[in-house]
Amino acid sequence: MTGTLVLAGTPIGDVADAPPRLAAELADADVVAAEDTRRLRRLTQALGVQPRGRVVSYFEGNEAARTPELVEALAGGSRVLLVTDAGMPSVSDPGYRLVAAAVERDIKVTAVPGPSAVLTALALSGLPVDRFCFEGFPPRKAGERLARLREVAGERRTLVYFEAPHRLDDTLAAMAEVFGADRRAAVCRELTKTYEEVRRGGLAELAAWAAEGVRGEITVVVEGAPEAGPADLDPAELVRRVRIREEAGERRKEAIAAVAAEAGLPKREVFDAVVAAKNAGTGGPAAG
Repeated sequence: MTGTLVLAGTPIGDVADAPPRLAAELADADVVAAEDTRRLRRLTQALGVQPRGRVVSYFEGNEAARTPELVEALAGGSRVLLVTDAGMPSVSDPGYRLVAAAVERDIKVTAVPGPSAVLTALALSGLPVDRFCFEGFPPRKAGERLARLREVAGERRTLVYFEAPHRLDDTLAAMAEVFGADRRAAVCRELTKTYEEVRRGGLAELAAWAAEGVRGEITVVVEGAPEAGPADLDPAELVRRVRIREEAGERRKEAIAAVAAEAGLPKREVFDAVVAAKNAGTGGPAAG
């Protein structure tokens, strides 16, 4: 009989949000794998529970090395509980490698549902929630960050990101450049904690606010791209969309075809706008 891997959600701020099953799983697991054992100790003290099993660390630095050890414990029949510092394991936190390895060995994987910064921020943002996609942390380097944002410039679903506070102003400024200064967004800070704050506005406005300095754990929610009709897209906007796609790695012919399809326009009309911008020296795509 193989064991069971349990992914347990932990509070993202207020410890009272801990799922009721969490205390029981912490007490009964044969092995508790924690992203930070010190934070785990504070959590168990707050919940009034003492793990009876072995407690080991499982974080980014040792995830690859420790995964085989945990899989062997599971294969031997152990119940392994995985907890991260806040929220659900695997969501921009350690866990994916262990889940994948357990699935490959046909080991049961289950979860104790718990708080999620992604869903909490999405619900509080005031932006559409019927369709969304989670993009995790943007790349740290400016060029890579711009390239990644350009890949989703035409995404119509609401976008959700995590970001470090010291990079927030640069990321919001990059979003304003790629998505548009007036694209609506919400910066959700310190969710469920004492100094919780949700700041809403256009991306350029939020970037200026963040430049003054922001602290805490950050989740950014950005409105999806508008569904513009042909009448809403002037030649300059068509050229901008082609340029964004080219900078993301698409060939010009493909970029023009994609923009034309999005706008419901003939490809020739988009091509003519690109050529006119290039001849006028007004920021058309680079020659290629």
